Amino acid sequence: MTDFASLFDETPRHKVFVSYHHANDEYYKMQFTNLFSTALKTFISNSVEVGDISPTTSTDYIRSRIRDEYIRDASVTIVLIGTDTWKRKHVDWEISGSIRRTQLNSRCGLLGILLPTHPSYGKPTYDGGIVPPRLVMNQQCGFAAVYDWPSSAENLKKWVHDAYLRRTKIDPDNSYPHYKYNKSGERWK
Repeated sequence: MTDFASLFDETPRHKVFVSYHHANDEYYKMQFTNLFSTALKTFISNSVEVGDISPTTSTDYIRSRIRDEYIRDASVTIVLIGTDTWKRKHVDWEISGSIRRTQLNSRCGLLGILLPTHPSYGKPTYDGGIVPPRLVMNQQCGFAAVYDWPSSAENLKKWVHDAYLRRTKIDPDNSYPHYKYNKSGERWK
């Protein structure tokens, strides 16, 4: 058995909160969880599904409910990054809630995965102006990492575990102003 294979066997399976653009990227979210969580048992998946939280409730209530009911049991948050993910207020709130330590919740590790639909997919670097700003800032400070869609369960399991380990070693950057509304335009910067 190679060293890498033994690393894979010994790496724990983490509970993961999956954040994504519900209207645009549901197909990829389903592929991602069906393949890597259900079939290959790489992680234990959780996410907010369409209809779970009424959009007519207050912003503060939605943010606390996301954090206290959906992210609470997770140790890592994965952001699936499509073309318009950076525009979504709920994705911003989910990232912010994930990296904030509270009395009820510990901090999650954070990583982003560029979907094949993203303009930066397959390129050596990504265009930070079309990736959620809070994720970009946390990648820049070393708290988060951003990858292309995984080519194997072994890669993904290592990325998740690395994010889990970073969550207690590096302080995240949660200074970006919270989205009040969804964004529009070509880029945030």
